[in-house]
Amino acid sequence: MLNNSTPFSGFNYLLKGAKLLSHPKLRVFVMIPLMINILIFASAFWFLFSTITEWIDSYISGLPDWLSWLAYLFWPFLIFSILVSFSFVFSTVANIIAAPFNGLLAEKTELLLTGKPINNDGFTDLLKDLPRIFKRELQKLIYILPRLLVCALLFFIPAFGQTVAPFIWFVFAGWVMAIQYADFPFDNHKIPFNDMKKALSARLGKNLTFGMLISFFTTIPVLNFIIMPIAVCGATAFWVDLYKDELSNQAV
Repeated sequence: MLNNSTPFSGFNYLLKGAKLLSHPKLRVFVMIPLMINILIFASAFWFLFSTITEWIDSYISGLPDWLSWLAYLFWPFLIFSILVSFSFVFSTVANIIAAPFNGLLAEKTELLLTGKPINNDGFTDLLKDLPRIFKRELQKLIYILPRLLVCALLFFIPAFGQTVAPFIWFVFAGWVMAIQYADFPFDNHKIPFNDMKKALSARLGKNLTFGMLISFFTTIPVLNFIIMPIAVCGATAFWVDLYKDELSNQAV
């Protein structure tokens, strides 16, 4: 097990996820989520890079006159904010589409780490479980979308939107990424969504570090193709080390 006392444990769990990704027993379960991520992010970033300059010029033109001299300083922050926003949206879409396969990857990762299967369900049982899986994804969206709207509206506040809002957005995106990927091992054990949020909040620093790193890596071409299965494996290792024994009696 990893040393949970390190302040960089979120980073360490992401590294562990990267190491697990190449394990022979997991490779076959990585392929479908990986292909879904590649298709979605390749399409998204092709569109983004063809329009990003026009968007930034239009956005900076909304600065008040007394801040116009700072426009050149806002460019890197705005580029990063747009990349994070696009990555956040398309990562959410990819996770919804790949949810059954990510859940299966989390299950097999836990089996590899603990030697104990969660259940003996086959592919037929996975198909039967699809309504419950997508209901859980809908529950996450209901939680995320109102908060997403509030964060998006912050960008339209003069000056504040061009300076502070990008940082708030990045932290929010990190929290959402932590929820998105932690949910796969939590849901495999039927831990209620609200109980999962409370558990993640109790270790907020570690989970924010983990989520913000995922959010950052989704902005990097090529790396964003493989970050989804890495995050699933890392979140499962997180679950095994920090939550499994603590929350196993809460399964429903």
